[in-house]
Amino acid sequence: MARKGFFAELNRQAKIAARERAKRERERDRASRAAEKDRQKLLRDIERARRDQQRALKAFERASATEQKRLAKEAKEAHLFEMEMEAERRNLDLAETYAEIDGLLAATLSVDDYVDLNALRCSAQHPPFDRPDLEEPIQAPAPIPDPEEPRYDPPVRPSGIKGLLARKRHAREVQQAQAEHAQRMVEWRAACASAEDARVAAVADREAAECQRLTDLSKERERYRKECEAREAAAAERDQALDDLITNLSYGSVDAVQEYVSIVLGNSVYPPQFEVSTDFSFSPETAELHMRVGIPGPDTIPTEKSFKYSKSADEIVATTLPQKAQRDRYTSAVHQVALRSLHEVFEADRQGIIKAISLEVGAKTINPATGNKAFILFVAVAAERGPFLELDLARVVPAATLEHLGAALSKDPFGLIAADGRGVRRS
Repeated sequence: MARKGFFAELNRQAKIAARERAKRERERDRASRAAEKDRQKLLRDIERARRDQQRALKAFERASATEQKRLAKEAKEAHLFEMEMEAERRNLDLAETYAEIDGLLAATLSVDDYVDLNALRCSAQHPPFDRPDLEEPIQAPAPIPDPEEPRYDPPVRPSGIKGLLARKRHAREVQQAQAEHAQRMVEWRAACASAEDARVAAVADREAAECQRLTDLSKERERYRKECEAREAAAAERDQALDDLITNLSYGSVDAVQEYVSIVLGNSVYPPQFEVSTDFSFSPETAELHMRVGIPGPDTIPTEKSFKYSKSADEIVATTLPQKAQRDRYTSAVHQVALRSLHEVFEADRQGIIKAISLEVGAKTINPATGNKAFILFVAVAAERGPFLELDLARVVPAATLEHLGAALSKDPFGLIAADGRGVRRS
C-alpha cells in the first residue's frame, strides 16, 4: 500500500519543517503562560543550587573543623534543594508529555488540513557566487628600487710641508680610492641591472597570475552559470510536475490523489513520543481511501505518575500510574488517532474526491499470543464523507463517536487485545 511520488522528499522535508514550527509554537505558547515562568525559575534555582554546593565543597576543604560542620550542612542543604528542583523539572516535562498525548485530536482541530498545492511553488534559490576571491585583480608588485649610487670621496691631501713630503703617497691613495670607487660602480651597475630584472620578472609574474585569475574566473563563472541553470531547470520541472499533479487531481487520478494524501499526512505532526506511520491506497471505482495507521505500542508510553526526591536513598524516584490510568490514556490515544486520521483527509479533500475511508489503526509490536512481531488491530472503521463531516469533533467522546460510526474496537488496546474487524470494510 505504501506509495512514492515526485513529492515524497518534499513531503518528508515539509514534515520536518512542520515539526520544528510546531515546536517553536509550543515554546512560544509556554513562554506566555505562568508555567513557563515557573520552569525558568526552576532551572535557575537548580543552577544556583549547583553553584552553591560547589562553593560549599571548596570552602569545606579550606575550613577548620568547626567551620567544616557548618559548611557540610550548607552543602547538604544545597544538594537537597537541587534534587528537589530536578524532580519538579521532571514533573513539568512529564505533564507536558501527557498533555500532548491526551490532546492528539484537539491538536489538529485548530489547523486547516487543506494543502494549497500552488503554495508549494518556489523559484530557484541561487547561493552567492562561491569564488569571490577570483573577482579581485592581482595587485601590482611592490616597488623594487635601485640601490643607492656609491659616492666617491677622494682622500684629503695634507697641507703645508707635510703635503709636500707626502705628495707621492697621496697620489697612491687617490689612485687606490679611484680604483675602489670604480669597482663599487661596477657592482652598483650590476645591482641596478639585477633590480631591473627583478622588476621585469615581478611584472611578468603578476601578468601571468592575472591572466590565470581571469581564466579561472571565467571557468568558475561558467560553472556557476550552469549550476544556476540546473537549479532553474529543476524548479521549472518541479512546477511542471506540480501543474500535472493539480490537473490530475482535478480528474481524480489515482496517483494524484495518493500524492496529495501523502502531502496532507506528511504535514500531520505528532508528538515525538507518539509517532505514527500511515499506508494507504485509493480505489477510483468506489472513491474510497483505504488506510492503515501504525501507532506506538503501549510499552512506549511513559508510565510515571510523578517524580519525588527521596532523602533516604538520595535519588529521584518515580511513582507509577495506576494501570487503569495507563490503560485509559493509551485507549484514548488510539481512538483519537482514528478520528484524527479520518478528519485530516476529509477536511483536506475540498474537492470531495474521496467519498469514503476504510481505516485500520493498530500497533506493530510483539503479539503476546505468538511472541512474534505483528500488526495488532485496535480500530477498524468505515466512514462516509458526508456524515463524518457533520460531526463536531471538538465536543465528542472519541470512543462513542467510533461506536456511532459502527467501528470495531479492541476491548483492551493496552493489553494488546485485537479488535474483531469482521463485518467492517477493511483497509
